[in-house]
Amino acid sequence: MAKFPEAIARLHQNVFVCKKCKTKIRSNIQKIMLGKISCRRCKSKNFRPIKKGK
Repeated sequence: MAKFPEAIARLHQNVFVCKKCKTKIRSNIQKIMLGKISCRRCKSKNFRPIKKGK
């Protein structure tokens, strides 16, 4: 299967994972860095970028 830049951006761009409950959230990186975004499930503010995979 070919990799299209549009599909990769749609799947991985601006997607972050909660470090506590592993829930995915799509948000802007500036809001994540400033701590304005909290997890919907556990209300934590600790996120990491999603792993791109192989």
